[in-house]
Amino acid sequence: MNRQTPEAPKNGIELEYDLDEPPQKVWRAISIPAFRAMWLPAEALAKPEAIDIKPGEEVRYRLREDTPPFLESTVTFRIAANTQGGTSLRIIHDLPINTGRMTKAAANCNGSPIKLAA
Repeated sequence: MNRQTPEAPKNGIELEYDLDEPPQKVWRAISIPAFRAMWLPAEALAKPEAIDIKPGEEVRYRLREDTPPFLESTVTFRIAANTQGGTSLRIIHDLPINTGRMTKAAANCNGSPIKLAA
């Protein structure tokens, strides 16, 4: 029997990259809308402006999807200088927490069926 408690599921993903470019150049690419639009189009954003900025360190955007289950989410880009003279870029994509509430009635809701006129 396994008595270990399972790790709580994370609501998103985290990716980390080491880039050759200096932090200033990476910061411009993720924070200036004209540069950001080359790799993260405005159609993918719920709002074109960042929802949170820590200059030179972190920027957060709200993303929009066309299909469920996650219509909106947030993505955070964190940068820091690495030991090779480049940049460590961490991308954190947070998905909304599932509240467990149903959005549609169950197929077997035990209610009376609705009769439609032909």
